[in-house]
Amino acid sequence: MSDNEAVAEARDGGAERATGQSGKAAGSQTLARGLLALELVAGQPRGMAVQDVAQHLGVHRTIAYRILVTLAEHHLVVRASDGRYRAGSGTVTLARGYAAGVREAALPVLRRTAEQLGATVALVTAEGNEAVAVAVAEPLSVNYLLSYRVGSRNPVGVGAAGLALAALRPPEPDESPEVTQAREQGYARTFGRIEPGAYGVAVPLHLVDPALHMCVNLITWREDVADASLPTMRAVAEEISGLG
Repeated sequence: MSDNEAVAEARDGGAERATGQSGKAAGSQTLARGLLALELVAGQPRGMAVQDVAQHLGVHRTIAYRILVTLAEHHLVVRASDGRYRAGSGTVTLARGYAAGVREAALPVLRRTAEQLGATVALVTAEGNEAVAVAVAEPLSVNYLLSYRVGSRNPVGVGAAGLALAALRPPEPDESPEVTQAREQGYARTFGRIEPGAYGVAVPLHLVDPALHMCVNLITWREDVADASLPTMRAVAEEISGLG
């Protein structure tokens, strides 16, 4: 730590003490800063530099660095080779807990929708650059259907679900036109991208936690089912978003 940074940190700390804050209040402020820093970093796929975090928090660079180091010790952020901080593996554990709650709440809706549309419907979440099916419902009234198992993985940006999940991310200069279109339309539709001869229709969820990217995805062999499914799938996405 440089002399200037040490002086700045002491000044910031002294200012807090001068206001008469108790240890409890100071601890709450530190926690709030840490949570905000985590939220900022997690919301930026390209990561954030220490100075960027400091500016958003309104604190000196040294304090921001100390917060990021603490988060890194708990694997909530990771410092990349370019010096920028990105979401770490620990956030996956937190997201899985939240995602599990969304999954349980969504299952009855998925089952109802599968029966209504006569097609397989899945809840898909982004884990890194993979789209993972966390819940699947299949209609009981259909003899022939497209099976899709829980745990199925495909790249984000590929297939209807992958495109819908990619559309939830900030725009990228080099993103595919399909991702841009999915973001503008609010849904993605594909044919034969994952399974030859199969249609996919996916609508992203807009959850309380914007860092958790999920979508509902319909998979069917039938073009007429895919054609008629969008209004229902939009309504289902809105309903499940309200549950989470």
